[in-house]
Amino acid sequence: MGLFGFGKQKSKENKINWVSLKDPETLNHLIVKDSFEKPVVFFKHSTRCSISSMALNRLESNWNIKDDEAVPVYLDLIQFRAISNAIAERLAVVHQSPQIIIVKEGKAVYSSSHNQIDAETIKANL
Repeated sequence: MGLFGFGKQKSKENKINWVSLKDPETLNHLIVKDSFEKPVVFFKHSTRCSISSMALNRLESNWNIKDDEAVPVYLDLIQFRAISNAIAERLAVVHQSPQIIIVKEGKAVYSSSHNQIDAETIKANL
């Protein structure tokens, strides 16, 4: 491995089985139904932001949460800004980018943003 991780072999397999959030119906289902079965972890990603890209890379490199422990949800908030706004409104969480929001039983129980986004912290809050 080179300096700063350059040259590091990347796994071709993504550790996170993202649910891609693209419509209000899926958002409603995730909050109203899925979050009562297991925690839902929303990752609001700005595809134009280098900090957001770094947070996404850190998550994907360090994700150790099994599929039966949580539902990981990816939202491109540039393309689907209205859905990002709906998340903030419905869950009473101030919009940030990048942002992680954990939802249990229809309520936001944890939120973090920027450099505080960490797979271990997410797992501890499930």
